[in-house]
Amino acid sequence: MEARAIIADLRQGKMPDEKSLNWFAQGLADSSVSDAQAGAFAMAVCWRGLDTAARSALTLAMRDTGDVFHWDLDGPVLDKHSTGGVGDCVSLVLAPALAACGAYVPMISGRGLGHTGGTLDKLEAIPGVSTQVNETRLKAIVAKTGCAIVGASAAIAPADKRLYAIRDVTGTVESLDLITASILSKKLAASPDALILDVKVGSGAFMKSPGEARALAAALTQTAQAAGCACTAMITDMNQPLARSLGNALEIAETMRALSGAGGPLVEIATILGGRLLADCSLAPSEEAGQDTLRAAIDRGEALDRFVAMLVEMGAPDDFGARWQSYLPKAPVEIPVPAPRSGFVAAIDGEALGHAVVRLGGGRLVESDDIDPSVGLSDLVRLGQPVESGAPLAVVHAATQTAGAVAAQSVLAAITVADTAPPVPPLVYERVG
Repeated sequence: MEARAIIADLRQGKMPDEKSLNWFAQGLADSSVSDAQAGAFAMAVCWRGLDTAARSALTLAMRDTGDVFHWDLDGPVLDKHSTGGVGDCVSLVLAPALAACGAYVPMISGRGLGHTGGTLDKLEAIPGVSTQVNETRLKAIVAKTGCAIVGASAAIAPADKRLYAIRDVTGTVESLDLITASILSKKLAASPDALILDVKVGSGAFMKSPGEARALAAALTQTAQAAGCACTAMITDMNQPLARSLGNALEIAETMRALSGAGGPLVEIATILGGRLLADCSLAPSEEAGQDTLRAAIDRGEALDRFVAMLVEMGAPDDFGARWQSYLPKAPVEIPVPAPRSGFVAAIDGEALGHAVVRLGGGRLVESDDIDPSVGLSDLVRLGQPVESGAPLAVVHAATQTAGAVAAQSVLAAITVADTAPPVPPLVYERVG
């Protein structure tokens, strides 16, 4: 095997076989493949693309460069992945709800990326919580509470970690095949029996058009199914934030309210996604029955109990469930953003709102940035909502008056008020797989 030959064949449109991809992935993990060769490989994939067989082989090859979990549990192992949005804390609702229904959910999640929030950053807004655990501790938490939402250790798909860093500096991040291999090499390392994919589309998503979202959903589901994992993708709306808050501590508060019976889009999406999973693993006779089972677990407080138990195992205070409002950090400055006129909320630029939160300190402009967990936006209006002139469109939570004023202007620019109400998009557009 030689990296140059694999790259040359791929550049000419010849699909690499499984043996070649296994060799190349191992070379990424142990650095016997150079940065230049890895960059050339990524560019060749970006240019020529991979067929389904090669994409699946690359995904599994990258997965197998690290640890692959094996479970000995009395229920199915389920997982979920979102392609990223704003105000999206669905994972925090779904994982404990599934656990309350008899499933086990080892969810390997990520940090904020660009304008989108990161599940791990949200969890670490809770004092004492650490999302970095080893495999032994992860298995212990899952066995005890039914769910664990953690970061990938260095032992999970090391080939992906190296290739992702190289893609970031070589202009090849957008490759559908490399996105698929990156996501699924880590997800399949957890060996789920079934996987649900939440592919976001709209102003707050990375995928802005239905065509882009559909192509990614198809690539992901085909690859996961080829690896033997039951997998469905739902293409869901991100033309407005799912929760009415953006920001790490603020989204934990939204999660606690949703799990305490407040309902809303977070619970609706979580039950739709989870209903499919429960049906896939025979914990429910149908999707509709699965949705009912999940709602009942939330209504009875069982999902909230699982969530709090998971947090305590990850370092949260023992009384977090009873006193969560006193533990979450609060920004010193709150600034309501008044509507410039009366009318209806006609459009919300979710990406602009996400960037506003990042600039407040709620995300990272560079990898080394510290995050302020207290900042963000709350009380956001919804599409189609009537507003009066001067009524708040949102409330900015900031560290300083100056930063808050800048964010308030960004919010004003991101929310359009018009004379007529727009059609409100559905939460779910279609399913793939």
